[in-house]
Amino acid sequence: MSYVVLARKWRPMKFRDLVGQDHVCRTLENAIKTGRVAHAFLFTGVRGVGKTTSARILAKALCCMRPAGTIAAGEDPGPTLDPCLECPACLEIGAGTDVDVREIDGASYNGVDEVRKLQEQLPYRPSRDRYKIYIVDEVHMLSTQAWNAFLKTLEEPPPHVKFIFATTEVHKVPITILSRVQRFDFKLISTAAIAAQIRHILSEERLAADDGAITIIAREAAGSMRDALSLLDQVIAWGGDQLTGVEVARVLGVASHQVLHDIARALVDGDAEHALGVLSALAQQGYDMAHVARDLLALLRDLVVAKVCREPAGLLDLADVEKKDVIELAASRDADDLLRLHQGFSAGFDDVVRAGQPRAALEMLLVRLARRPPLVPLDELVGRLGSLERRLAAGGGASRGVVGNGGVMDRQRPRAREARPSPLPRAESTEEPPAASVRPSAAPAAPTSPAPRPHAASEPTPEPEPPLDPALCWARILDEIGATQLELAVVLEHASLLELDRSQLVLGYAPGAVLGKQASQKEALTALERAAANVLGQSVHVVIELESSRANEQDTRAAELERARRARLRQELADARSHPAVISAVEILGARIKELKLGSR
Repeated sequence: MSYVVLARKWRPMKFRDLVGQDHVCRTLENAIKTGRVAHAFLFTGVRGVGKTTSARILAKALCCMRPAGTIAAGEDPGPTLDPCLECPACLEIGAGTDVDVREIDGASYNGVDEVRKLQEQLPYRPSRDRYKIYIVDEVHMLSTQAWNAFLKTLEEPPPHVKFIFATTEVHKVPITILSRVQRFDFKLISTAAIAAQIRHILSEERLAADDGAITIIAREAAGSMRDALSLLDQVIAWGGDQLTGVEVARVLGVASHQVLHDIARALVDGDAEHALGVLSALAQQGYDMAHVARDLLALLRDLVVAKVCREPAGLLDLADVEKKDVIELAASRDADDLLRLHQGFSAGFDDVVRAGQPRAALEMLLVRLARRPPLVPLDELVGRLGSLERRLAAGGGASRGVVGNGGVMDRQRPRAREARPSPLPRAESTEEPPAASVRPSAAPAAPTSPAPRPHAASEPTPEPEPPLDPALCWARILDEIGATQLELAVVLEHASLLELDRSQLVLGYAPGAVLGKQASQKEALTALERAAANVLGQSVHVVIELESSRANEQDTRAAELERARRARLRQELADARSHPAVISAVEILGARIKELKLGSR
């Protein structure tokens, strides 16, 4: 007799044999008990969780005729919660040979013609069983035309027909079909439930295995009982009658719990060398680095859960031995540090999976996490800040530099606005005010001195006018203009002061300057004349030289202000860096100044 794999040999035959799907079993049993069995069901979930198996159990429960001799001849006992597994209906449904219970593959039976042929058979009564039952596996593979042909039949089938659909991709099933069926979502089976079922099967098969072997198989099954039994068949072929965790890990190509625990402990302790050594041993044995990273990420998650929960046992899907090790490791560490480890590893996990050299990517990720800077306890940080506040208070409140985000910010009291200087004394003159002019680049003409006025013998000799400071007067003229026309003042700041006396003001723009045309416009000249007259106390002839060879951009008021600003900024930064409060903050916090920023004026 040929060998029957464990997944087939140990397939559940009754509702109570299903593992991890109690919600489905209870609903179907109650429906049978109360006689409220729907005409169409949809079983959805990942592979290997019991969808097709449940469909067969439901078919047996609906069609079971009880063993011969248990009921009177001609009497219909009706559906049952506990199929006998002995009557012809139960035996043939289990073997897949019952003519009234058809199992259809949706991938090959997906055309509209096949659906029409099926519809032609529906009006006929079952040949022997209580119902005609159609089990369609991978029903999402049906074409759109096939679904459309199914709609009316599925909504109002004959009373002796039941449909059971199974699919792993329920999102591909049309909504018009979902509204006509009862949907049951099959859940992933927990690792603990799979491990318990494996222990039961090994006991019945008279095979021995340690907890490590069972845990690895249950974990690698990823919620699928069929996958777990397939893996169990594989490791039994390798290990024979005695299974150990080390051998199972080697056969399946996965890291054992102890190896993962060693890497996690090295990360927690900051021992990058030991973590790389363990990973190197795994790589030499041919383990899949992406698989190792996935299992390590799950272990780091378990460490966080074990640390933050008072009763973590229910949230850790681990064997008892693994659960104990995780709780012990997490108990001696800080929750924030464990959380930081998980977040860092999670951020780098995708890079490991997608990397062309996953080993190198995983190694660098482990080194980076192992070399993470230590967390400063909150009470210690509060103490340091308190000490800093006391030192600042003792040093006086007039300090200019304060510690801010990103460095030192400078605080200064707002400077008082300088009073506008009074106009220079006006000299008496009977001349008409001169007109402003613009000339390309000629030197200014010498002003014509007015004819001296004869003085009477008794008239006192006037005092000589004080000499002008051209730079100071020009600065005052710019301030006068800036009070009302800031944009024009900015334009004039880029002009070179060529001449300035009580009779005329000559400005020049260097060759290539683009602001000269704005300054030579009529409105600008008028404003400049008015401001010069207010400062000097008399009318002044204004001349603007465009493309002047005498003009130098480095001699403009704008250049002078920029040089002064830079010099002041350098001095303020130096003062802030050497301020006693800043020096004390650096010493107390054990930090360094990364950047200095000055507060806004």
